[in-house]
Amino acid sequence: MEISSLGEFGLIKRLTDDIKPCNQSTVKGVGDDCAVLRFESDRQMLVTTDLLMEGIHFDLQYTPLKHLGYKAAMVNLSDIYAMNGTPRQITVSLAIGKRFKVEDIEELYSGIRLACREHHVDIVGGDTTSSLTGLAISITAIGETRPQDVVYRNGARDTDLICVSGNLGAAYMGLQLLEREKSVYNQQRQQCVGKQTDIDFNPDFSGREYLLERQLRPEARRDIIEALAQAGIRPTSMMDISDGLSSELFHICDQSHVGCRIYEERIPLDYQTAAMAEELNLNVTTCALNGGEDYELLFTVPLADNDRVSSIPDIKVIGYITREALGKMLVTRDGQEFELKAQGWNPLKEK
Repeated sequence: MEISSLGEFGLIKRLTDDIKPCNQSTVKGVGDDCAVLRFESDRQMLVTTDLLMEGIHFDLQYTPLKHLGYKAAMVNLSDIYAMNGTPRQITVSLAIGKRFKVEDIEELYSGIRLACREHHVDIVGGDTTSSLTGLAISITAIGETRPQDVVYRNGARDTDLICVSGNLGAAYMGLQLLEREKSVYNQQRQQCVGKQTDIDFNPDFSGREYLLERQLRPEARRDIIEALAQAGIRPTSMMDISDGLSSELFHICDQSHVGCRIYEERIPLDYQTAAMAEELNLNVTTCALNGGEDYELLFTVPLADNDRVSSIPDIKVIGYITREALGKMLVTRDGQEFELKAQGWNPLKEK
């Protein structure tokens, strides 16, 4: 179905007509000029937004629309969790090119709605418009937390432990795998130009399914926030790993006016990540430090919380905070020390 046959309001109605709020703080969602939200007087509101552009943040040649919608929502929910908050609502704005049909946008929205169902989040509004440069997705997430629970990036202190959830580098390896197979496919397609033959291409993803999942369908770590709360641990600083571990460590250190020392041997890696890095002749530690899009949580806790935080599954202590004068250092497996460099994803960097 052509989107023009529905128009803007018809498309919005088709995508959102059956949405029912699940949060008490959602007084009125989609359907008016504004959503109406109500928060308790002892809560602070958290607001974050992310803009994803086709050709910059995603490639539709290998990204299913449902996965893209899921990921677009999840990266915003991850920001709320990174402030030690609970996401409650999102708004969704889309800029849509003429090549897309109604069914395509429904597929995209199905991924967004799936992410919201899994994290008990309401879709309360947004906007749609046309685009001459591909698909653009802008999502704003709204969450809440108690004032005493909110965690900023500037709270790390000397001797605090540096912790990460999950494992790192898998999303970047998934991207490299997808780009490799895309390149092979495009080469074969080019060879078939002008020939009366079909492309017989089967991408080689065997044994690398985990890497694809980490790139195409990341998960925001609500479980880690809940586990920390249950253990009575309040991080002194925290953020999610979207641009790479090294870049995020720089943010925490710079805003907290501290240094850090992390250990290469403690950086958590999945077997598939290490195997893929070896296959592509890449340094796996460099991939883990700079790859980005892991959406794991990087946080610091007081040294006194060592036993409690170490007992939580899927959390790894990778180093500690130092005085600012000592710099930001990586200790290699053979005991050498090198200055960390923030070489993670920079969307405004010239190619």
